[in-house]
Amino acid sequence: MTNTDPADDGPSTADGTSRPAGTPSQAAEGAGPATGVGSDAVGLEPAATKSADEDPDSPTDRQRRVRDRLERRAIATFAVGTTLVLLVLFYYPVATVFVDAVYVEGALTLSLFLDLLRDPFYFGDLARLFAGESPLAVVGDLLSADRRLGIVGFTAYQAVLSTLLSVALGLPAAYLLARYEFPGRRTLRSLTILPFVFPSIMVAVGFVATLGQNGTLNAALGVVGLGPVDLMFSLEAILIAHAFYNAPLIARVTVAAWESVDARAFETARSLGASPFRAFRDVVAPQLYPAVLMGSALTFVFTFGTFPIVLALGGFQLATVEVFVYQLIRELNYAEAAALAIVELAISLAVLYGYLRYEATHVVRSRGAQPLPRKRLVPPAFSARELLPRGGLAVYAVVALFVFVSPIASMVYTSLVGANGLTLEHYRFLLERQATGATFQIRPWPAVRNSLVFAAGALAISLPMGVVVSVLTTRRYRGRKLVDVIAMAPLAVSGIIVGIGLLRGPVFGVELAGWRFAVGGALAIVAAHAVSCYPFVVRTVAPGLESLDRSLLESARSLGASRVRVLVDVELPLVWPGVVAGAAFAVAISMGEFSSTVILATGTDQYTMPVAIERFMNRQLGPASAMGVVLLVVTSISFVIIDRLGGESFGI
Repeated sequence: MTNTDPADDGPSTADGTSRPAGTPSQAAEGAGPATGVGSDAVGLEPAATKSADEDPDSPTDRQRRVRDRLERRAIATFAVGTTLVLLVLFYYPVATVFVDAVYVEGALTLSLFLDLLRDPFYFGDLARLFAGESPLAVVGDLLSADRRLGIVGFTAYQAVLSTLLSVALGLPAAYLLARYEFPGRRTLRSLTILPFVFPSIMVAVGFVATLGQNGTLNAALGVVGLGPVDLMFSLEAILIAHAFYNAPLIARVTVAAWESVDARAFETARSLGASPFRAFRDVVAPQLYPAVLMGSALTFVFTFGTFPIVLALGGFQLATVEVFVYQLIRELNYAEAAALAIVELAISLAVLYGYLRYEATHVVRSRGAQPLPRKRLVPPAFSARELLPRGGLAVYAVVALFVFVSPIASMVYTSLVGANGLTLEHYRFLLERQATGATFQIRPWPAVRNSLVFAAGALAISLPMGVVVSVLTTRRYRGRKLVDVIAMAPLAVSGIIVGIGLLRGPVFGVELAGWRFAVGGALAIVAAHAVSCYPFVVRTVAPGLESLDRSLLESARSLGASRVRVLVDVELPLVWPGVVAGAAFAVAISMGEFSSTVILATGTDQYTMPVAIERFMNRQLGPASAMGVVLLVVTSISFVIIDRLGGESFGI
């Protein structure tokens, strides 16, 4: 890179508006008659060759100064712009929900929160604690078989069980990927990113096709003379579906930690006489605990705020906070829904804050470490020591096929099977519905079109937002962690809360200076999608920016490049694959977003493919599966782009 701009804000200039040495003005100020010869030799030369560009009052020089000022302030300007967009699209809607909860009938009050805390329907036996009963008596009842959990307690209970099951299924996968070498290992590792891409309502359709009364599980059990079993609308179905999403997350973060373990430390422990088990316990395991804990915290947050899976597989009889908030909104009880959503938000933010604090002090770094050598999956000898772990992995493979593969395979199979065998009647149903469906009915093409349009709009907003936040959170300054927490808050806030806020605020209208401003449902849906997408852009781009060689950036700065030029000419080209992967993430997440969309699209023609799947699923599973396959194709394309360009750098 060459510096062609003398007025740049590089280190060579003191005030950012430098003037070349030996300009006529300097010669006039510093040269007297005694130095006239020198002035002729040095100072007059520029005057003789002075061009219009060097005239401080020339249009070209003015344009250059304006451009320099813009470059110096570009990052700050983008930061301010992103903050304003975040305030409008996220914090204002969330604040609207909060106001709905504390401003009732024209007066500020906390009565809704107090009523919630004291209501056993929401907090079970814990409500007695808030009502002033003895803590010992409450704890005793909570430990008994007759304990009451309430809606919030059940939500936390299923989140804890989901986290434990995810850890139980994720750790063997991490062990397999980190310690064994076999064909397809890299592909299998890449597939751990799929849960971030697959829409949850599509996965719910897959589990209905698997676990339903006429599902593939009962068909398989019938072949061997077992069953049938009915797991629909049960806690077990919810836990398995949550494990489908979150066990790969546990495996992903644990594999990264396992591969950062330095083999030399392990070999040193062995050379000092430690057995393989003790070397693992004292050297390897302590380096895995932080990753497992971080993955568990994220899993708890995700499953605590779950909505489509519980709605599809548990129904209202196993309602979590999110599902009950949705029911309150359908009953137009906005105030109580807002108060309950705020309680959920407080719990999620507390766990997320703890996770970020822990992450800050337990970052896994692999630079300079020599990973432990991997073993061959085929045993070199048929001894118990070699066969036992591989036998365990074989059993795990059967369980993994059921949990991770059967839902998707069952959905595709159900879309191609009718009463008389293989058929395309479900796809023909979609075409006929499109051709003959009434305007109030769900039709496929508007769902596909809306999904594509909303994804394009969300991409246009979330990608620049994500890049700017990535830049801000990878610079070194005081308060960076606070900025990171504020920017990543949408990860902890459910789409239900954002949807309620956008509905109660911009969609219903806001009065300013006697004018009422309102936006259409389509714009609100794009805003909700952008809010849910940009944190994933950040998590894809930021690791690349963080890992750049600082000496390269300092060299560009020493050559006179401004900060924005270093960003545009050096940093972004180096992390461009991550930016493209972030864009693919944004498209995939927008295409599958359901929680806020189902609130904002109710009663309108702004429904998307996930909403159409949910509507079809309530009536016929076949068309819902066919629609799910269409969504599967779209999201799979996004996965291929992410995997090829940025999957390894994904920061979660």
